[in-house]
Amino acid sequence: MSILEGKVIAVLEARRAGEMASLITRHGGVPYSAPALKEVPLDNRGDVSTFIQQLVGGQVSLVIFLTGVGTRALLEAAADIGRLDEVLAALEQMTVVARGPKPVAVLRQYKVRIDMVPPEPNTSQELLEMIKPLDLRGKTVAMQHYGQPNVFLRDALKEIGANVLEVSLYRWELPDDQGPLMQFLEDVQRGKLHVVAATSQVQVHNIFRLARKFKQENVLRDVLNNSVAVAAVGPVCSRAWEEWGVKVDIIPEHPKMGHLVLAIGEYLQKDAAKDSKEVAARPVS
Repeated sequence: MSILEGKVIAVLEARRAGEMASLITRHGGVPYSAPALKEVPLDNRGDVSTFIQQLVGGQVSLVIFLTGVGTRALLEAAADIGRLDEVLAALEQMTVVARGPKPVAVLRQYKVRIDMVPPEPNTSQELLEMIKPLDLRGKTVAMQHYGQPNVFLRDALKEIGANVLEVSLYRWELPDDQGPLMQFLEDVQRGKLHVVAATSQVQVHNIFRLARKFKQENVLRDVLNNSVAVAAVGPVCSRAWEEWGVKVDIIPEHPKMGHLVLAIGEYLQKDAAKDSKEVAARPVS
């Protein structure tokens, strides 16, 4: 069934852009790729080694894995320094929290027992509400950050009395080749795109920072609010759009790519039906 009706869907996703494009094509849409970020490994092997040493030292009560990329990078770093078996053994002695399906998938590959996963939409707020009853006062909580420090979660853990042990494995940046993004800024203004879909807050911030650099921020905001449907995979991504003054038209019930594409299709079909009714209601001259 062609729920996307040949519409051009701009995708800001980078790492899973091919998967998103396949979903769009399968449902009758035309994918338009404009990767808005890249993940850059940090050159901080000393910090990672120290984190691993503390992780296996028997003092950590709870560990939080926030992303699949970071979880894999941490376990691979442990393997590189010959301490993977120690890390896996240590995880058996503490409460293991995975924020969502991506770290869950990686941990399962390593046969790590997972004790807690927050409910959808798997944001830090749901995670915090889930672990608050554990009484972490005076306990050490280890946390693997994503492409930028999760200040909200770190500060909230400290407020409830936890000692926070943290590590970052990578950071987010604009892609080296910004040509596709520059073309995106041009094409969205020319009316060549029907929907712009973001799957992370960083993608949104990056396109607006790039637009601001070239004095196109106001034009981009105006086009997105008036001429193009805007989609966000979940509430965190939606708030990023709103921070830049953009109204979000589409948020799926479940924060996953497949559900996002289906929600886009549902929106487009409703929009087409509304247009048909308006045309039919016009008086014949």
